[in-house]
This record gives sequence, structure tokens and C-alpha cells, in this order.
Amino acid sequence: MQIQERYDRLVEYFERERPTAQSELKYENPFQLLVAVILSAQCTDKRVNMVTPALFAAMPDAATMAAASVEEIYSYVRSVSYPNSKSKHLKEMAEKLHADFNGIVPDSVEQLQTLPGVGRKTANVIAAVIFNQSVMPVDTHVFRVSNRIGLTTNSKTPLQTELALEKHFPADKIPIAHHWLILHGRYVCTARNPHCAECGISDICRMYQTKKRKANGAERKTNAKTKTNTSNQ
Repeated sequence: MQIQERYDRLVEYFERERPTAQSELKYENPFQLLVAVILSAQCTDKRVNMVTPALFAAMPDAATMAAASVEEIYSYVRSVSYPNSKSKHLKEMAEKLHADFNGIVPDSVEQLQTLPGVGRKTANVIAAVIFNQSVMPVDTHVFRVSNRIGLTTNSKTPLQTELALEKHFPADKIPIAHHWLILHGRYVCTARNPHCAECGISDICRMYQTKKRKANGAERKTNAKTKTNTSNQ
């Protein structure tokens, strides 16, 4: 199967099955999403969604978060992973956002990456989700699923995966394709024991088809051995 055909089939499937895929993080404005994405690094969206309501009630914008102490921010986010560093990043991010951008989340990936705690993936999430830009955030789910399905060929880094996905997905589908791949990796193509029997795109999945060919080959060898043994009796 040609790689572009694989992309086309994937888009066709998910447009039918997940036409309104979106982030599972809960937020009401760009600032809240930025905070939530920073907190979500190596942490589940479910856990983040448990702590952000109280955090946002106390610190609804960059100005109030910038004025808060690291210790105060920590008291709200202590149950997420790496709360000490994330509390520090949130305060520094809010300070710079308030001072340099008047508290308004910028729409430029480059400007977003000037904010403390904001790397390329986080910047791409904001640009794609909030501003509907054709950029592809690559987390562990996107990286794993893309390689397994065959959307990428020997990608070794998130950046290589990002560039490959942006090249082959239609530009207007890239923002939602980000959610398709994340949700597929979270609930179907899981890191351990992927649910291939429940997967609607196994027919285009490189990993599944490879496993199927190996299983068929092993079965043919077993059958041939059985047949030989039977004929020799």
C-alpha cells in the first residue's frame, strides 16, 4: 500500500467515525488550555481535569497567576506529575505572558515557545486547537500510532514524525488529525496489548498486517509439518 493511500483511508475512516474529535482537557479560554497542556506533560488528562477547576477559580488569568507564589500554585497542582517544576513553570509563564503579551496567548508557535514551560509540542497544541493552524503536535500516542500504522517510515524523533504527518495530511485536516491519533492511541492502539480486533483501520495498519503475515506463515509451516508427519505414518 502506498503511504498516501494509507493517509487517505485513515482520513476517510475517522471523518466517518470521529467527525468531532477534540481535546479531552477541559478549558474555557486559551490561557486555561495553555495551563492545562503544561500540566498534562507525562500526566493523564483525567488527573489534570481534576485539579484545574479549583486552580482556574483562584487564578483565572495570567495576571492573577503571575501574582501568586510558586507555593500557592503548588497547593492546587500537587497531585499531578512533577508538581514542583510545573508550579515554577506556570508562575514564570504567567509572568512573561502578562508582561510581554498583555496576558493574551500569542498565536505564533515561535512566540509561544518563548514562554517558560512551553516546548514545541505544547506550542503546536495551542496553535492547532485554539487557532486552527496546520501544525501537528506529537506526543507519545501520536509518535507510537504513526509508526505502527505506517504513516511514518523509520521516524526516530517527534520532529521527524511531525514533519511527515504535516506533509501527507491535507492541511485543513491536520488540527483534527492530531486528536484522531491521540484518541486512537489512548483507547485502541494502546502501548501494551493494542486492541487490534477492535480497530477499524487494521486493514491499513503496517504493524497488524506484518503480524498477520507472520501468523499465516507460521500456520502454513505447521500445517505442512503435520501433513508430512501424517504421510510418513
